[in-house]
Amino acid sequence: MDLEKEIQQAARLVKDPAGRQVRVLEDQEAVRLAAASGLSPAAVYETALAREIVPYRYLRNHECISVNDQLRLARSRVAVVGAGGLGGNVILLLARIGVGRIVVVDSDRFDETNLNRQALSSMETLGLPKAEVAARMVEGINPGVEVIAHTARLDPSNGISLLRGTQVVVDALDNVPSRFALQDAARDLNIPLVHGAIAGFEGQAMTIFPEDRGMNLLYGKNPKGEKSGRPTPEAMLGVPAITPALIAALQAMEVLKILLDRGRVLRKTMLHADLETGRIEEFSFG
Repeated sequence: MDLEKEIQQAARLVKDPAGRQVRVLEDQEAVRLAAASGLSPAAVYETALAREIVPYRYLRNHECISVNDQLRLARSRVAVVGAGGLGGNVILLLARIGVGRIVVVDSDRFDETNLNRQALSSMETLGLPKAEVAARMVEGINPGVEVIAHTARLDPSNGISLLRGTQVVVDALDNVPSRFALQDAARDLNIPLVHGAIAGFEGQAMTIFPEDRGMNLLYGKNPKGEKSGRPTPEAMLGVPAITPALIAALQAMEVLKILLDRGRVLRKTMLHADLETGRIEEFSFG
């Protein structure tokens, strides 16, 4: 089967919202060609984009993400560690924007207390592993995205093996010791880490490159896995759904800027948002 030829024949010409003509490939055609060729829909999408044929689902990306950039996203691999309040939102955003491969790491299962804020949770997913639910949800949203699900807790012993091959890793964790373990693994692999944290109606985001001090600037000394016994700010203040939605969007945008090498990355700069007062402030670490 000549996949390129089949894609050319299946593509059609449409007008985008600005009235410009764009050659597109509809999802049903991409799935059909994937089945006929024995390849994945992701491979069909990449082949189409390489020929400047836009998967129809990305037509509304087309105004601000070029065909070449969309292809770069399709060929990218991003890890999201934590699939709860922050992570669930990040995963869905990255899948809809077209990041081709998403590694999800989470050892937890959904329970009723997750329903107030976690985008991947529902009555039907209670009791199920969060990483596996993420894979199933993304498959239903974008067949052109592959999810590699790890029902595991990232720690110093497995961080490198879980993250190897990724270009960016997203911190969607809820405790400081795990964040330091994640930062150490990202440093060893020489990949940037997009940090996010939430508590109540407040949240923060920052991008940490391997040579940056990162978590040490935010939390002080690496606790080396020690637990203080004190409740976390998230536990004390709660987490309404609005806060993770905002911080996750900021994190997803950081991932996009890194992958596409565009815009201003929040490096050595923590963005802090207080949703209740409507204030968003930046704190520079020089």
